[in-house]
Amino acid sequence: MQVRNIPREEFLEGVQDIAGLRIMCQFVDDIYEVVRLIRQRNDFDIVIERDYIQNKKASGYRSYHIVLEYPVQRIEGETKILVEIQIRTLAMNFWATIEHSLNYKYKGEFPDTIHERLERAAEAAFLLDEEMSQIREEIQEAQYIFAINKENQRKRKKRRES
Repeated sequence: MQVRNIPREEFLEGVQDIAGLRIMCQFVDDIYEVVRLIRQRNDFDIVIERDYIQNKKASGYRSYHIVLEYPVQRIEGETKILVEIQIRTLAMNFWATIEHSLNYKYKGEFPDTIHERLERAAEAAFLLDEEMSQIREEIQEAQYIFAINKENQRKRKKRRES
């Protein structure tokens, strides 16, 4: 509370990130499925949504953020707190975690060359996500074709036997 100079009695109203949750997904499509599931819930109100996957930050940062009002029971009665949910892939999280730790070392003032390299690394992480998604789709398609072929072979064998 001292760091942000928020009076104790205004703490719950003055702090927007009192609670947080980070959800890691294997694939970008999974992120949007999680968002869809969160939107279906009716036990909280979504206040803000930010899609940094489609609209990456200048640094290259990608993630999906949702801020919601969540009811909490206290002695004084129910109160709503703001909760931030960050949804990202493992590759996005890897980049964001390292970039965040480097940010402290440089105190937020990266030399241009480092900034450019971080942007390239963020793009490489996103390309990795896209490549892994394509590989998954190809495997799923191959499994589907294999299952159809196996079923067709079973039917042909059954017809020959009859």
